[in-house]
Amino acid sequence: MRTTGELEERLARPSAGLVDDLSKLDGDILILGAGGKLGPSLVRLALNATRAAGGERRIIAVSRFSEPGLAEALAGEGATVVPADVADEQALRDLPDAPNVVFLVGAKFGTQGREHATWFTNTYLPGRVAERFRDSRIAALSTGNVYPLVPVTSGGSSEDSPAGPVGEYAMSCLGRERVLTHFSDRYGTPMALLRLNYAVELRYGVLVDLAQKVMAGEPIDLSTGQVNVVWQGYANEVALRSLALASAPPYVLNVTGPELISVRRAALALGAALGREPVFTGEEAPTALLSDAGRCHRLFGYPELTPAELIEHTARWVKDGGPLLGKPTKFERRDGRF
Repeated sequence: MRTTGELEERLARPSAGLVDDLSKLDGDILILGAGGKLGPSLVRLALNATRAAGGERRIIAVSRFSEPGLAEALAGEGATVVPADVADEQALRDLPDAPNVVFLVGAKFGTQGREHATWFTNTYLPGRVAERFRDSRIAALSTGNVYPLVPVTSGGSSEDSPAGPVGEYAMSCLGRERVLTHFSDRYGTPMALLRLNYAVELRYGVLVDLAQKVMAGEPIDLSTGQVNVVWQGYANEVALRSLALASAPPYVLNVTGPELISVRRAALALGAALGREPVFTGEEAPTALLSDAGRCHRLFGYPELTPAELIEHTARWVKDGGPLLGKPTKFERRDGRF
């Protein structure tokens, strides 16, 4: 993967399992938040899987589409594009009905000082969406941040572990889950809640954050010494395939890679590939934000790209000056302030 086109093609390449699952799924798929980080590649993946399955369904992409040309590009590739701000009540009411909804809308950064906006987007708005699409099947993106920091020797939090969000962003995301669960209970709406951390591709993610620091000679804080990462293409697949798991009460699924990634070792590997010596500060704490995605792997298999492969691709991309999204994960923050 050396060009944006090659990266997009890889992200949107459906597995045989996804094609088979979509061949059994009835009706259109409406994707809310189609213009965000995950949205465009998820739309393309759904289009490709639908074509491979021989289906006639529409893939409806809904977003404000602030990125110039994105709406036109997705429409040109076969998506039904609906420019809309789902936070606007009338716009939400006017959206087309669909039996399958993938809800990607969320806010993480800028929480500090704008907590009210974060809670509106992450907690209130999902309730409005659940009310509007109460007769649909909904797969909603959540986050592993709803869990507390756990010992790095624990294997990570499972879906049965108690919630313990740190900071207002994480609390608002747990609020999203609680509100969606309320509407699932009220209307019998089948839902799947996907607790994702951390999705990576070559333009953003934990590995890009580390590679940029290595290239710039900036200190890498080792306090959060262990992380989970997962190839975004896999996360997109799970989002679509989880529609078949949706239930009332909601089906909860951790989505991440099977490995525990050492920040120090990942930075050293990136440094070796980049020809730079990483600079470290701090020491590894005994706890971190970690998830056990064993249930996901039993259902859908392992991600196609391993951490070693992702490190190799990321280093080459950054070294070659590939385009980046400029959206750091801030994974090293331990106080929940993003």
